[in-house]
Amino acid sequence: MNTRHQHTLLALALLALIVAGCDASGGVRLNIGDQAPAFVAPTLAAGPLSFPGELRGRPVVIRFWADWCRFCADEMRAIDGVWQRHRQQGLVVLAINAGQSRQEVESFIRRIGVGYPVLLDDQAAISRRYGVVGLPTTYFVAGDGRIRGKLLGEADAATFERLASELLR
Repeated sequence: MNTRHQHTLLALALLALIVAGCDASGGVRLNIGDQAPAFVAPTLAAGPLSFPGELRGRPVVIRFWADWCRFCADEMRAIDGVWQRHRQQGLVVLAINAGQSRQEVESFIRRIGVGYPVLLDDQAAISRRYGVVGLPTTYFVAGDGRIRGKLLGEADAATFERLASELLR
């Protein structure tokens, strides 16, 4: 291999390392077993909701989404089915919209018709605290406030059902 090719490969390798080390979350990485960050956010239906605050001791699915996410509508309907089956067991679902206006969120939720609480994160501050770099992102948080599961990207109803059932054990 000639010197020019070696320099090109070296430059590409360095660029890849730099890009891999950068993300929109400011370096936050939440892992299984970590304590889920606390937050307060306005809801569509009522006043502000405090997490863990009023939800302490309950299993919570925290779903980050936006209306431009091509998977989010179908998945949010699938999550609604899981929530409907398990809410009597104490399961809570919080759908946190990342970075959109109240009007955009209301329009989308009216269209898809889910029943669980929808929270507004119009400046994406909560999303950053959770290290969200892509949508959808879903966290499964146990009653002790620790993260027990995490989904990045698209998932099917069976996956949501399995993770929610594990959370309820």
